[in-house]
Amino acid sequence: MALNMADLFEHAVDAFPERVALICGDRQVTYAELDDEANRLAHHLAARGVAPGGHVGLYARNSIAAVVTLLATIKLRAVAININYRYLERELAYHLQDADLSALVHDASLRAIVDAVVPAGLPRVVIDGDYDEALAAASGARDFGPRSADDIYIIYTGGTTGQPKGVMWRHEDIWRTLAGGIDFVTFEALEDEWVQSRKGAEGDPMVRMAPAPLIHGAAMVATLAALFSGDTCVILPKFDPHALWAAVQEHHVNVLSIIGDAMARPLLEALAAGDYDTSSLVSFNSTAALFSPAVKEAVVAALPTTFISEAVGSTETGFAGIAFVGPGQESRGGPTVTAGPDVIVIDEAGGVCGPGQTGKLARGGHIPLGYYKDPAKTAEMYATVDGKRYAVPGDWARVEDDGTITLLGRGNTCVNTGGEKVYPEEVEGALKSHPDVFDALVIGVPDDRLGQRVAALVQLRPQAASGGGEGAVAALQEHVHARLAGYKVPRTVWLVDSVGRTVSGKADYGWARRYVAEHAPTRKAQ
Repeated sequence: MALNMADLFEHAVDAFPERVALICGDRQVTYAELDDEANRLAHHLAARGVAPGGHVGLYARNSIAAVVTLLATIKLRAVAININYRYLERELAYHLQDADLSALVHDASLRAIVDAVVPAGLPRVVIDGDYDEALAAASGARDFGPRSADDIYIIYTGGTTGQPKGVMWRHEDIWRTLAGGIDFVTFEALEDEWVQSRKGAEGDPMVRMAPAPLIHGAAMVATLAALFSGDTCVILPKFDPHALWAAVQEHHVNVLSIIGDAMARPLLEALAAGDYDTSSLVSFNSTAALFSPAVKEAVVAALPTTFISEAVGSTETGFAGIAFVGPGQESRGGPTVTAGPDVIVIDEAGGVCGPGQTGKLARGGHIPLGYYKDPAKTAEMYATVDGKRYAVPGDWARVEDDGTITLLGRGNTCVNTGGEKVYPEEVEGALKSHPDVFDALVIGVPDDRLGQRVAALVQLRPQAASGGGEGAVAALQEHVHARLAGYKVPRTVWLVDSVGRTVSGKADYGWARRYVAEHAPTRKAQ
């Protein structure tokens, strides 16, 4: 078995060529049309020098052409490199240098930045530029050679706590952890590479939407997995809550996959403000970012007939566990999930944590090869327990008495205050349970006595912001103190117009540190 993601897509094309694969705005394409377009772009890239193992950058917003680029690249046994379309010249220059590109596919709107940074000799394809011309002149034949489960797939991290890093996976390993190679409920491995397309041919397709940017790993792989199964994917050029609900209504979307509170909160407000038909929704799921207790309760109330779940994982581990969300569930400081295959929690001595113990989340089995061009960070990412190798990206977690695992937060964002560990996600959840808070981000700031103190950047709702100031902050501190231990209460608070987040909705800790350095707090430590 090849267990290569290009092969998995082609199996789906052969099983249902006339089924609608993608819908984006007024355009939709069938599986056969998508395959033809990807074959043509693959041949064009090959003619421009892209060989197996070469790196093709994708610097673009969501579009059918962006999906075509992903498929065309893996058809060639080359590697797609996801590049954040928000990057400006300095950030793009870093990414180009780190990723060693053989070619670049980019939006026409980004041409000025590309022209300023990209070497003149690097082959380019411009979406809404020469893209259609390039495809028209290339062959649509599917005449590529055999592929391998060992072919490499790279996902660059978002760089929320440092520079972006390319995480290298074998195709088989990322398929088994993120792209449908296991059943995410039973954790059973699929028996062969034809299971997804075979099951997809047995019934009507689901309509799925993963509205995060395709340059984010969660949306990228979710879209590919849906295509392997013969489902129809609805794509939005950008995240717009009202446009999203309109698309759910128009296309009868069945599965909506979002990334945490940053998407869920504006979606809930748009749903409450509009008159949208959501009766087609069967599943609403969140992954890859904080999904706080208050927001979960609001989703359950707004979508009472929809199956709601959350999953945990990372670019370095893939899927690590899942939980099903219902009303009135106990909060344990973070998402509590049933662990996926080969997932354990490792204590500071390198042993396996038991019930009640806290350590680092780790995943064995199908794990990445490491970070691209960074052997030192690769060595730091792995641990060996009882002779087995595990990926340990740095997420703190606690093993519960019933064997479930509660994810507490990233180790490099944990606040160490007076010897106590404070996980920002727990404090953010407490802040966001206040009705006046729209968004919040918690960090540690230096403190002469405690080493660090807990600090928060808080975005109030518009109706509350006009009455902001020290009084509003004091009320928030009292609210958190009623829910968490005193040492977890933010002692310094900045009220901000908006909380800085990445394009996928994850916390932007670089923005937070810059803001704190440049602005006086609304309320200082008492």
